[in-house]
Amino acid sequence: MSIDIEWARAELSSFLKLTELYSPPGLFSASSRLSNRGGEREIVASAQIVEQILDRVLPQWRTEVPADRNKSVNRWCQHREAAQRVDAVLLRDAEVRERLGDDAPQLSAAAMHRWVWDGARSLWGSGHFREAVTAAARKVNAETQNKVARRDVSETALFQSVFSKDAAKPGQPRLRLMADDSSDTFRSVHRGAMSFAEGCFAGIRNPNSHEDGLPELPEHEALEQLAALSVLARWVDSAALDAT
Repeated sequence: MSIDIEWARAELSSFLKLTELYSPPGLFSASSRLSNRGGEREIVASAQIVEQILDRVLPQWRTEVPADRNKSVNRWCQHREAAQRVDAVLLRDAEVRERLGDDAPQLSAAAMHRWVWDGARSLWGSGHFREAVTAAARKVNAETQNKVARRDVSETALFQSVFSKDAAKPGQPRLRLMADDSSDTFRSVHRGAMSFAEGCFAGIRNPNSHEDGLPELPEHEALEQLAALSVLARWVDSAALDAT
């Protein structure tokens, strides 16, 4: 789902107005902090919404936007700078990409299947991309186990079983991406899903979680890996359960 730019900018504008700094009349102490226009309760309520907008548009704002530079001035300074940056992105991102000759479609982690982004969100926001991908893979595995009510197998063995072309057996349900009409298409679709799942866990999940001392994944590479896991998650989520 694409972001509602008009709504998001209105929320950011409201937050910026509430957190605007001013010196209250009659306050002459040079050591006193500046005050916000809005009350603390109003600001906290607004921040709850604004933080979600910031996470969506600028996932690493907590680490990219300096937190300590103006900490002594006001607690909301980091939020204000992040909100101003995000507002500029929302206002001019399409224009900038067009002017720079890069108007290609953009991939958003927040728009991926909910299992993937729910698993990756907290680690992604702190810049731990490799761990975020691993967490997303674990989430997809766990949700697949939940759907077929199995805990005795996981990862590659699990997907080999659920996407098997063989008929379901007691304790071994299948996931069907299309009805079994004995066609080459049915066999191809499920063979492909099984192989794709094996590749996701052998080529993405395992190296990320089992190799010590690996450098951090570049963000764009981690995003590509999340996209692969999102494809698998959608297949599993949309598949019909055959437990006969």
